Amino acid sequence: MQDDSENSTNVEENLQENLWYEKGLRFSCTECGKCCTGFPGAVWLSEEEILQIAQHLELDPPTFLKRYTRQIDGKISLTEKANYDCVFYRKKKCTIYKKRPSQCRSYPFWPSILKSASSWKEEAKFCEVITDDAPLLTKKEIQTKCG
Repeated sequence: MQDDSENSTNVEENLQENLWYEKGLRFSCTECGKCCTGFPGAVWLSEEEILQIAQHLELDPPTFLKRYTRQIDGKISLTEKANYDCVFYRKKKCTIYKKRPSQCRSYPFWPSILKSASSWKEEAKFCEVITDDAPLLTKKEIQTKCG
């Protein structure tokens, strides 16, 4: 999954400034996994997420951290496989989908993607369910997904 931390701004400010999607956006996750594969990046974890994922995997937090994470500039991120797939992406599925980090849950509603209609259209080239056939999400639903 691409790292959006460099481009992240206050979500509320971003949503107020960008009214281009006032009437909503079309998207529905199909769990295809394309956002989990094929390019380098970082998936940042909060302390709460570390605890939740460790518990889900029936591991103590230190073991989870040692097996599945790395430090980047003092922050904790999930590790990647050699091909840049997420460590939890197996057999075309996320093995921790119900406990996936907020960065994963909020995709594609990241500030860098929501900044303009052209950014959203560019992401649609990558994400198969940003289409006119996907369900329409209201601005309120989008704001909820942003965190």
